[in-house]
Amino acid sequence: MIKSPYDQYRQSSVQTSSPGQLLIMLYDGAIRFVRTAIDGLGAKDYQKVSLNLGKAQTIVSELSVTLDRSSNIAENLNALYEYINYLLIDANTKKAAEPAEEALGYLKELKETWVQASKMVTSSELGAVHG
Repeated sequence: MIKSPYDQYRQSSVQTSSPGQLLIMLYDGAIRFVRTAIDGLGAKDYQKVSLNLGKAQTIVSELSVTLDRSSNIAENLNALYEYINYLLIDANTKKAAEPAEEALGYLKELKETWVQASKMVTSSELGAVHG
């Protein structure tokens, strides 16, 4: 099967990224999917809403699964990821933008935190929380 140049680039960028960069890419994806779902809510395109909130939930679940549970920070992050997933489910079942917007706010703050952290420490140190 022939892959498009974009797919080849995306696969290459994932394979050559540091753990910190991968984490930021996951946040970017979740943020993009939540924004798309919010757009779908405005257009009353509920298939688009469900699809994109589901994709965001999958990413948030992956972020939770990859936590190194040996630190208090990881446990606090896990609780926040659980709450974000709750908000995404709530937005999907109620077809309401408010919970999705709240989840989006948390995801954007977390992404910015990891961006700043990646500037201050080496990628191996970042991998200690998300193993």
